[in-house]
Amino acid sequence: MTTTSRPPTTSGAWRGGDPVGDRKFIGLGAVELERGGVLPDVTLAYETWGELNPARDNAILVEHALTGDSHVTGPSGPGHPTPGWWHGLIGPGCPLDTDRFHVVAANVLGGCQGSTGPASPGPDGQPWGSRFPFVTVRDQVRVEALLADRLGIDRWSLVLGGSMGGMRALEWAVTHPERVASALVLASTAYASAEQIAWCQAQLLAIRSDPHFRGGDYYDQETGPDTGLGIARRIAHVTYRSEVELHERFGRSPQGEEDPLGGRGRYAVESYLDHHAGKLAGRFDANSYVVLTEAMNSHDVGRGRGGVESALARVTADLTVVAVDSDRLYPPRLSHEVAAGVPGARLHTVHSDYGHDGFLIELEQVGAVVRRVLGDPA
Repeated sequence: MTTTSRPPTTSGAWRGGDPVGDRKFIGLGAVELERGGVLPDVTLAYETWGELNPARDNAILVEHALTGDSHVTGPSGPGHPTPGWWHGLIGPGCPLDTDRFHVVAANVLGGCQGSTGPASPGPDGQPWGSRFPFVTVRDQVRVEALLADRLGIDRWSLVLGGSMGGMRALEWAVTHPERVASALVLASTAYASAEQIAWCQAQLLAIRSDPHFRGGDYYDQETGPDTGLGIARRIAHVTYRSEVELHERFGRSPQGEEDPLGGRGRYAVESYLDHHAGKLAGRFDANSYVVLTEAMNSHDVGRGRGGVESALARVTADLTVVAVDSDRLYPPRLSHEVAAGVPGARLHTVHSDYGHDGFLIELEQVGAVVRRVLGDPA
């Protein structure tokens, strides 16, 4: 990996020379993009668990959401500032049982944890920054298909993911039906809705309005656009949770001894959002947030395929769709549309007070669905 220097406060992106952790890297060469242009020398960072069997038919692909990465499970440590984001799903005896399956997770194209993205060196050795091209969900799946080729995996036993990861899981089933035996789409959609795009616009404007963003070319500065990224995270995090959970957890309580009356302190819920904003700035990159958010806005399996109904008719995988009943970002009606568009698809509902994040938090319910999909004898 090429090493580039940067001030430590500018971005939370992984860069060459940082601890590798559990990552593996694979070079995929040049990749043509849906909206034009070519990304040369694309690299994906990925992690694996379990062994690929001699028949190469026991591989599972896990797709992460917007601010996730390849570190699905495992402790924090050098190279991994936070523990795995879906802890308990992968391992011996777990729903994705590594005694049976070979599990793969890659950091998405445009991400910031080892895969080619805006913080990566461009052809001139300097970070791509504002020069990084527009990528779509289809581009991301195209790159993942190249990864599968390099790994010798012709067909996935299962592709699963939630939220943005669910978009890619569904795109896999539509674009490469012959390469997906089963697909599990959690808390996601066949297309980005008007409301989702609207929420994203506010987040994009927050980042781009930060004076430290500098149009995306901030890697040589002492300070990056942490304020804008933090505002974007606050907006997003409210959509990830439910009104009921926020009410019951925080109500109108002040934060500790602070007094919010008269603007001299914060409410507890404000402190909660501040905490999540600060955490993200320490492990993520503002440019990647922009690139991936715009990729999510591009998501529409029906584009150029005669519409969503026609696109879903291409799916031959055994499809399971999971809705979260309190999800206000990807409401259950969108899951119902996906399931209704694929004959034989199964629809499950996760009951949760946590909203959209229920697909990550309600591990017992989600794990039970995963086991059923995989025909777990346990």
